[in-house]
Amino acid sequence: MVIAQQSLERIVVTRDAAATRALAGALAAAARPGDLISLVGDLGAGKTQFAKGFGAALGITDTIVSPSFVLMAEYRGRLPLFHVDLYRLADAADALAGGLIDDRQTEGVTLVEWAERLADAMPAERLDVLIDGAGDDPRRITLRPGNAEYARYLALVPETAESADTSGAPEAGAPEPGALEREAGR
Repeated sequence: MVIAQQSLERIVVTRDAAATRALAGALAAAARPGDLISLVGDLGAGKTQFAKGFGAALGITDTIVSPSFVLMAEYRGRLPLFHVDLYRLADAADALAGGLIDDRQTEGVTLVEWAERLADAMPAERLDVLIDGAGDDPRRITLRPGNAEYARYLALVPETAESADTSGAPEAGAPEPGALEREAGR
């Protein structure tokens, strides 16, 4: 794992799926009822691997799989985990009309894969997890809290990580602030 910090975000590079799950597991210690975490990345980037690690750290023993066809799966652990996958939906209207966002989610943590499909319908109070990479390549994971409340997740990034480029110059392909909203325009 490699970490860089830019203002209120952390950039972590994981070398394999196990490292992505371990990062998510470490972050899960900060989870509180009502938390919303958006997972953004191309097909095969590791969004479901992140969800698996997060869920395992919440004490979930069920197998966590991408809920692409059922749209949302609910798991019981230290906190309920609501795992939403918007891959098959066109936009926010489809998700909201389908009842994917409801009051039960205030009792647990909601992880939303393909969150860019909700774009502006997503509340600002969230943690964005932007995953760049595919196949056997390392993953560049940007953790960006939507407000100071979600910054508690950044404090849990493992200290054992290698240092990354912290020159302040954005790396090629690095997600920028507002990337979630711009992804919706694809």
